[in-house]
Amino acid sequence: MAASVFGSELYNRLFPVGEVGKLFTDTAEVRAMLLVEGALAKVQGQMGIIPEESAAFIHRSAMELQVDPGGLAAATGQNGVPVPGLVAAFRKLMEAPEHAQYVHFGATSQDISETAQMLRLRQFITHMDKALSAILTDLGRLAETHADLPMAARTYGQHATPTSFGAVAAAWGQPLLTLRNELPELRKQVLFVSLSGAAGTAGALGPNAPEVRAELAKALNLQDPGRTWHADRSGVLALCGWMARLAAALGKWGEDLILMTQTGIGEVTLGASGASSTMPQKQNPVAPSAMVALARQAIGLNAILQGAGLHRQERDGAAWFTEWLTLPQYCLALASQLEHGKALAAGLQPNPQAMAAALAAGQGLIHAEALSFRLAETMPRPEAQAAVKALCQSLGQTHLAEATAAAYPDLEIADIFDPAQQLGQAPAEARAFAAATAAD
Repeated sequence: MAASVFGSELYNRLFPVGEVGKLFTDTAEVRAMLLVEGALAKVQGQMGIIPEESAAFIHRSAMELQVDPGGLAAATGQNGVPVPGLVAAFRKLMEAPEHAQYVHFGATSQDISETAQMLRLRQFITHMDKALSAILTDLGRLAETHADLPMAARTYGQHATPTSFGAVAAAWGQPLLTLRNELPELRKQVLFVSLSGAAGTAGALGPNAPEVRAELAKALNLQDPGRTWHADRSGVLALCGWMARLAAALGKWGEDLILMTQTGIGEVTLGASGASSTMPQKQNPVAPSAMVALARQAIGLNAILQGAGLHRQERDGAAWFTEWLTLPQYCLALASQLEHGKALAAGLQPNPQAMAAALAAGQGLIHAEALSFRLAETMPRPEAQAAVKALCQSLGQTHLAEATAAAYPDLEIADIFDPAQQLGQAPAEARAFAAATAAD
């Protein structure tokens, strides 16, 4: 088994990550750090902190020069962070010591590393936004198209009352819509620039440090936190908490699809399914199973990251390293869930015949609640419930409708045993969700 399934040649189609995989590579990290160094120099040149000529040279070099990540490995192992080695390699590649001396002026390694991470997380959030939009469009279509298609709702794994497939699709999509609508505010909470110097005081940047940080934020299109946040992980943890909710919502969808494709149920077709090596009849729900497995992984990683939010003093190497070990895998797990979600939403179709068969099975017991409310129109509610319970327990091989007609010949029950007339607010909720996705 590969160390990470996401980069495995064997498993990367089972756990696809799309374009997000490119964001969490050594090359992407080094490139992002160089962009931060270049932007910092440009801002400092404009503000007269370093010579403007040197600032322009550094900025241009950061855009043009390539630093080999492998060449930084020894220094990273020794220093515990890649920035010192990167700065040394960058200065050497510039071949202009008169300008290179101003690289990284007043910053600390964490400033560069954290800000570079935010550049990549910004792209990651944009990817999630687009993926959620695609999923919501297709779930909205399913909700609208099948708002009135009856199926059995289930609680504790048993038939409960009728609902509609459109309402079920809406229930899958509503948490995703809520999460997507939170993204603008989440960006404000998370995507901060970092520029606070060695111990968070920004002492090396002088009295204009807040202005330098604000200008760097503008240059990189990030948020200015207005403070030091080296040991304050609340922004990262806000993103992680949001991601955990997304993982759970996608995982719940996957769990439902696994159950809906069981033998003897088959209420949906997935558009694509997996084969068994020995059983030719099998059509395995591979994508939903991957979504559930990824949800479990993501929720576990979130717990590790929340614990890593306990930073000691002004900088905590162990807690910081824990983020490095965990956050990329967490992001890739979410990206893979979303890739599966897009494919499932696009190909998912209900099986009306199977849904009708499930509703017709069980001797009509799925309509017991509706029957009890009908009886409650002519007797106290507890008595009505007790009467229906007694009918259900004495059915034998009789359908509940037949037993009811025999026991209460004057009671109007035709609508009670018609699933299409017992959907309650399900069609309305399905259409409301579809309208919300269309307007989003």
